[in-house]
Amino acid sequence: MKEQYTLMLVGLKESFLTKALEKKVAQTGWKEFFCPAEVSELNAQIRKADIVAYYMDQKDSAKADALHFLNEKLDEAGKQIILIGEEADLEFAKKHFEKNIVATTFLRPLDTDAFLKALQKKSQLYDNAEPKKSILIVDDDTTYMGLIRGWLKEYYQVAMANSGMQALKWLAGNRADLILLDYEMPVTSGPQVLEMLRSEPDTRDIPVMFLTGKDDKESVVKVLSLKPEGYLLKSIEKDKLIKELGKFFS
Repeated sequence: MKEQYTLMLVGLKESFLTKALEKKVAQTGWKEFFCPAEVSELNAQIRKADIVAYYMDQKDSAKADALHFLNEKLDEAGKQIILIGEEADLEFAKKHFEKNIVATTFLRPLDTDAFLKALQKKSQLYDNAEPKKSILIVDDDTTYMGLIRGWLKEYYQVAMANSGMQALKWLAGNRADLILLDYEMPVTSGPQVLEMLRSEPDTRDIPVMFLTGKDDKESVVKVLSLKPEGYLLKSIEKDKLIKELGKFFS
């Protein structure tokens, strides 16, 4: 059980109403902090949050770029958002999120007690839930990555990086239980990325499976000589991929 969960309260700017809500949240045992609805600020702060609440209490509070960014990041991390606003704001905001990302919505003026009860229910769900394993896909083909991520996100937290350097940057602030690594990337190949991962104390023990489009004997021997946890053909079907990863994690 986690001792405390953290709420990130997002809004156009901190106001009397948001400060009052933050104080109430803190009294329940949750940690909380305010973050302006600016992509740069959200990007810097979102990793700290277990759940996000977007408080739309001012004109133009529902910023499309911020909503789009939150959808991507929360979907990637397997986290959710609570939306607070007037009906028109809620309808606008919901269009930017996949259905599973919006935990619930509240009309303004906010029923604070109902909001705090919703957080309490989330605490209980989090306490009883098995944390999802985290998978990082590293591939220069973003279309392929998006396909694989779509297959796996129901079962795992799935992040993506389109190069070895981007993967290392992501791993500097995040945890991965498995890396699916494209063997045949340009510029920095899969074997070179694996070498970089193994040279860093923080990443050397992360299991790596290669993704490869070649299944001839010579290519397979070459891949396995690098001693990854295994390899998967890029032509693998969804059900088989889910089965193989399930076997790995079990």
